[in-house]
Amino acid sequence: MIGVVPAALPGPLPWLTTTFPDYLVWVVIAAFVATAALERYDRELARTVGAGAWVLFGVFWGVLFPRFAFEMRSFIEGTLSLVAVPLCVYAGYQLYSGRDSLFVLSRGVAAMGLIYVPFLTVEPLREWLVELVSVQTNAVIQLLGYDPAFTIAKENGYHSAFIFTDSTGHEYYTYLVLACTGIGSMSIFGGLIAAVRAPLRRKLRGFTLAIVIIWVLNVVRNVFIAVAFGNQWFQFFVGPVTTITGYTDPRMVSFFIADRVLSQLLAVVALVFILWLVVRDLPELLTVIEDVIYLVSGREYDLHRSIRADGGR
Repeated sequence: MIGVVPAALPGPLPWLTTTFPDYLVWVVIAAFVATAALERYDRELARTVGAGAWVLFGVFWGVLFPRFAFEMRSFIEGTLSLVAVPLCVYAGYQLYSGRDSLFVLSRGVAAMGLIYVPFLTVEPLREWLVELVSVQTNAVIQLLGYDPAFTIAKENGYHSAFIFTDSTGHEYYTYLVLACTGIGSMSIFGGLIAAVRAPLRRKLRGFTLAIVIIWVLNVVRNVFIAVAFGNQWFQFFVGPVTTITGYTDPRMVSFFIADRVLSQLLAVVALVFILWLVVRDLPELLTVIEDVIYLVSGREYDLHRSIRADGGR
């Protein structure tokens, strides 16, 4: 996502939603990595450790909920993080009770963390990625005929800020953060693809397909949000939106609709579409999808059989 200066959360919440998750994520990843390692040698112990890892993962999403919902004012991410809490706990219960197919998803979460966390914690790596995506975003904005100031963001010191100025001299300031690089979505696909057991050639093909599409769509999303906010494209329902979100500046409505509503909704659709493309080449991922559907609905589906019945491979 593209960042704007957020309102401060009261009391201990800034520590709880920013510093604490940075520590907790290491514990969660270590627990999932331990689960994956133990699976080969002691499945019963791996099941117990894995159940604990899933419960910790639920706590992690619960801790992030206030940040998504109140600081970032993202109702979609806030809702998803809140829903993730009971789903993670339920996944832990199901794994502990003997649903061993969840070991695949557990390995996937471990691999996701190993891909994502270096970018989260290693400053030079994070700066390189954010600035690379920022340069590409700026290049596309320029190709479209817009010419905002492209400068260093005061919040992180990266060359990642875009400043549009209207006819009255008002500046519309946005900047890219790590979440704007698409690394989160890329780590999801990378982790899941790494977790399944399939020929390396097909795994590499599926990974390349997912990464290329995510990268391109992510740059398009960044361009859309920056330009839409800078040109105030979505100044609709200003009163209700400012009331719901708590924004004091009515000009933030365009940012909210472009980023928190349209971009995030379309991102969900895009991820589902990318998953469909990858599954066509890597049907082993259907096991993960079946488990997710079961956790959400409580119903069993044999997607492998459905695809075979439809003539798929």
